[in-house]
Amino acid sequence: MERVLLVVSSCARMTPPAGQSAQAAGESAGPADGSGSQPGAVTGAWMEELAASYYAFADAGCEVLIASPRGGEGPIDPLSLQLPWLTDTGRRFQADAQAREKLSDTISLAEVRAADFDALYLVGGAAAAWDFPCDDHLARVIQDLASAHRPVAAVCHGVLGLTKARDTQGNAIVANRAVTGISNAEEIMTGFDKLVPLLPEERLKELGARYSCAEPFAAKVVSDGNLFTGQNPASAAPLALAVIASLRNGRSA
Repeated sequence: MERVLLVVSSCARMTPPAGQSAQAAGESAGPADGSGSQPGAVTGAWMEELAASYYAFADAGCEVLIASPRGGEGPIDPLSLQLPWLTDTGRRFQADAQAREKLSDTISLAEVRAADFDALYLVGGAAAAWDFPCDDHLARVIQDLASAHRPVAAVCHGVLGLTKARDTQGNAIVANRAVTGISNAEEIMTGFDKLVPLLPEERLKELGARYSCAEPFAAKVVSDGNLFTGQNPASAAPLALAVIASLRNGRSA
């Protein structure tokens, strides 16, 4: 049985981007579909990305554990619990006592040994833009798994967790690698471009990644060796399935 570690953000509240007041950010953020939020608002992992990946792995017979930078309760973005964002898969997670227990008591990344896992999957949600890019323990786990040629996957804002990791030569692990992640267009359409401290598309390109994306909100998965990335919530399940296929076909080596 493969052991897969899902990582969710520990960030539960948005803070304004550097140099911008909460009032200014709030005034500039107002997506037409109402899907955005406000600085200082509650945030967390995006339910569809967590639930879709969790059940893709669990239903395939994998043992799934959940970790976060600080451990303990893993916050969920309340917007992802509302229609039209909440899906049947999200409802399944809400009704699953075992899954909810794992989320309520996540493993601290400081306690994670990469050797104990066959694959890593970074769950998105805007919250990941605050704590994933600066977490040394997350970078260590990614580097250890990557050097062991085990699958490392990230979806949506979760791709920002890849940006601190380095390869054995000291280069950014995403440099010259084909990747995707939530696009600038999607950030603008949802108003999060005025809220998050980093735009995933921009940061990946800055680090030399070969970024590509589909039309806004369409599913897209990109693989490059043992690195797997998904663009948005619609990509969460297909991304997990790609990781499973890699594990079972030995294609990540």
